[in-house]
Order: sequence, then structure tokens, then C-alpha cells
Amino acid sequence: MSVRDAEELEALLGDPADDANPYGFAAAVGRDERDEFPAEFCAELARAGFHLNYLPKEWGGTFEAFDRSLTLVRSAARRDVNIMPGTMFSIIAATCLQLHGSVEQQQLAAEVLRGGGAVGFALTESAHGSDLLANEVALSADGVLDGEKWMVGLGLRCEAVYVVARTGARGPGAFSAVLLDLRDVPAGQLERLPAAATNGMRGIDLARLRFTGLRVPDGARVGREGEGLEAAVKAQQAVRLMSMAGSLGIADSAVRIALDFAAVRKVGRAVLASSPWPRRELSVAAAALLAADVSALTAARGVHVVPEAFSVWAPAAKHVVAESCEELVRRAGAVLATRSVLREGERGAGLFQKLQRDTAVVRVIDASTLANLKSYAGQVPTLTEGGASAADPEALSAVFALDAGLPAYEPERLDMFARGADPVLAALPDAAAEVSAALAADPSAAPVAALVEELAAAVAGLGGLTRAARGPGADPNALVDAAERYAWLHAAGCAVHLWRANRDRPLYGTEPGSAGWLGAVLGYLLARADGTDPRRRGAVLEPALDAALALRESGLLFTALPVRLATNRREES
Repeated sequence: MSVRDAEELEALLGDPADDANPYGFAAAVGRDERDEFPAEFCAELARAGFHLNYLPKEWGGTFEAFDRSLTLVRSAARRDVNIMPGTMFSIIAATCLQLHGSVEQQQLAAEVLRGGGAVGFALTESAHGSDLLANEVALSADGVLDGEKWMVGLGLRCEAVYVVARTGARGPGAFSAVLLDLRDVPAGQLERLPAAATNGMRGIDLARLRFTGLRVPDGARVGREGEGLEAAVKAQQAVRLMSMAGSLGIADSAVRIALDFAAVRKVGRAVLASSPWPRRELSVAAAALLAADVSALTAARGVHVVPEAFSVWAPAAKHVVAESCEELVRRAGAVLATRSVLREGERGAGLFQKLQRDTAVVRVIDASTLANLKSYAGQVPTLTEGGASAADPEALSAVFALDAGLPAYEPERLDMFARGADPVLAALPDAAAEVSAALAADPSAAPVAALVEELAAAVAGLGGLTRAARGPGADPNALVDAAERYAWLHAAGCAVHLWRANRDRPLYGTEPGSAGWLGAVLGYLLARADGTDPRRRGAVLEPALDAALALRESGLLFTALPVRLATNRREES
């Protein structure tokens, strides 16, 4: 069996609010309290073929496109984000092997993964964290592996592991990769130990792998000597797409809990959803959620069309999604007030605290906020000052028109460095002019048109900002700050292109051509780009809340093309 889409998965897993549902919220909170791995949940997903949705068809998988996989994963993750590492941690090793593995190595990984097993990915070390060039685990010239890797996903149970080890003296070319079949490792050469427990995503399998004189078999070296780190960095671009799905799953549940509460809880004669202060907080949360959805969805489509830009696009989208989801959880908690901290005594007690803890872990699971920004800060000047020709209109249409077919994903086109202008922002002047003209026909859309023009001016100023960041006497943090501003503006550019390409479609449950959601998203993203409180954007954010309330009332996922959620009676497969 293989689930075809998120609605089919929803029907299979049933209503998460049903306390008797083993794939629901109550079960997730119970596992969290016990620090328990979601074994039964992962097994059910495996029976449904969920684990095949990121494997290429030539490996026996069902992968079609990242936007489909993104929606499938967030649908499951809204119930318990722990299923994402429980079923998806092998994606980075699989991508590395797609990039430079031999046919035999790919066949080994495919065999393990099709069977529901795991291939671990061992890159980081406790003493060095994100400073990968300082890593010490070494593979000697005669093929002996020594040292300890840290925070290896599914490391306690994986059947194989992709290891990046030092084979040279210095620089990125000093690291090579090996694929080890752990079923054949002699006793005493490998020790698997639990990693330090995390405060969120409790019970997931993170391990330390300690290699002691492990002799690497012939044929285990992946690719050429010195390209292990390069392949790993490229592969992490795909991993960030899936971590965004985890953030969005948490965000969906957090906002839904707050809206459920605000729809019935009264202060005086008014429900919270219509009271000024809670409504403003909920409007910020809803705008943040829609902004995160725009960023993740367009990135998931963009990787098929312009993978060469993803050394920047992926970490920029990761930043926007992670930071937006962290904020919306905080805003939702402010509305819930005391009920955001209750562990018992009421239906759903304990769930919101789990969401708070989980989002903090997903935010840093593939890179800390600073490491993520630094990973592309040096490329921002190229994207904003490169002077490259505008992006191919047909390519942009393929990314942003949600009914357009996508080309096959080609991981070999991923690059370490973006070359030329950002295709999203290079095409923004023309897109902004067209959108502003279209909005001018509707006087009520004048505030949105003003935001589009504000965005165009902000993007035009990015080149000067990055030049100043590299100039004499510049603040040492200036380039990282420019990278953060770039991320928010890039996401805003994606929102403009998305509206432009889908004017005849009802996005976020609104009428075709509705500009309310666009204004809310731009208002939120421009505030974040300026480092100001989004609440200052005021009423322009409210259409996001109206859209979220309508989607909630209709039982739909909070995404551009809404997915029908499970009813309150579980359907048996």
C-alpha cells in the first residue's frame, strides 16, 4: 500500500483530537511524557508506504515532487512531529548517495530503506558543532576509522550509516565519505550510545557512534577522496525542505488550538477572536503561518526548477519558516494564557507545551539559526549585485503557478554556491509593477499595492546594503544581518509571484484574486525584515486571521491549496 496524498493519509490516521486514537494528540503527549519513540505510529506509516515518498522511483520509492512530500509530512507531523525523524532521517544519506554513490551503494541503501529500515548520517561532532572544518573523526590512509560522531539520527537502530571523516590536513577537501553496512561490523569496532536527551521531540533516536579501529571494507568509500563534505552540504539543502514540513506541522496544531479556544472563550460578551488584543495577536500568528507556508511551498517547487540557486534559497526559506513558526507559537501561547502551561486537568492539556518544546528543536535540527545564516551570507552580494539577466519567465511560472507541472528533481544540479542574480528577486520589478497595476483597479486593495511598492524599494536597496556590509569599518555582523534581511525579502518576493501566478485560483480558501492574504503576508514579512514588531502593521494582518478561521471552520489544513482533514470518526483502511 502507498498513500497517494495528504487527504488519504488523513483518512487513514483519523481525527487527532480523538483521545482513543493511537495516532492522535493524546497518544503523542503520552509518548512525550515517557520519552518514548513513536514506534507504533512509524510502523503504521510504513505499512502505508509513507517512508517511500522521498525515495526516487528507480530505488523503488514513490517520490514525485517535493511539494507533495512537504504536504504529506506536515499532515503527519501536525499529530506528532517526532514521526518526521522517525521516518525521514535517512533522507540526507540517501541524497548524498544519489549525488556520488556507486550503483552498489545505492542498491544497498534502497534495499534497507524500502524495507522500512534506516541509513544514518554521521557528520557532526560534539566538540565542534557546526564548525565542520574542525572535525576530527579520521579515516587513515590504510582504511581505519577512529573517533566519535554526535547526534546521528536513528543511530541506535540504523542498518547502515554514511560517515564523513577526515582524510586530509585542512580545508573542505580534507573530508571523504564512506557507507558502512553495520550488519557486518565486527564486535568492538563500533559502539552505539544514546546522545544527550533533547527537551523537545522527546524520545527520538539520536545517537553517538564511536568508531575504534574500524577497518573500512573495500568498496565502502563513496565517490572520490575529498568530496565528502561537499556532498553533505549539498544534500542538506533537501533536508531543510523536510525540516520545514515539521515546523509547519507544529504550527498548524498550535494555531488551531489557539483558534479553537478563541472561538468559544468569552471576555465579557465578546469571544476572544473578536476582542481587540487577542485578535491582533492571532492576526500576527496567522500572518506568520501563511508567510511560512508561502516560503516552504515555493521552495519545495523551486528546487525542481532552479536547484542551482538552492545553496541560498533553501537556508533562506529555512530561516523564515523556523523563525515565523517560533513566533506564531509564542503568539498563540499569549492568547491561551494559563492554558498554554497546563499539563493536566483539561482536554488537550500538555499538548501546547509539547509543541513549544518541539518547535525549538526543529528550529535548530539541521543547523542553528546563526550557522544557517552564515551558510549563505557570503553569497548574498552575488545575488543582489551580480547584474545577471532576469530569470526565465517560463521557469518562474513553473515554480509559482500551482497547477503547473514540475520537471524531475535532479539532485546533481545542486551547487555549493549560487551563481548570478536571485531568480525570484531579479524578476520582482516587473512582477511588482504588474501586481500593483492589477490591484489599482480595486480601491480597497490600495494598502496592499503600497506594500508591494514598499517591497520593490526594499529589494532595490539590498545591493547597497551588502556593499556597505563588506566595506571598510563595517560592523562584523553586518553581512549576517544582510543575509537575514535578504531572507525575509526573498520570502515576500515569493508571495508576490505566487499571487501573480494564481490570480484565478482560490488560495488559502479566499476568493480568486483576493489580495487580503497577500497584504497580510507582505505586512508580516516586511516588518520582520525591518526588525520591527509585526503588530505595528495593524489591520493589514487581519485578513490572514479571517482566512485561518474560515479554513478551520471548513476542516482544512492551513496551506495555499487546502487539504481536507480527518473527520472525528477514524476510517479503517
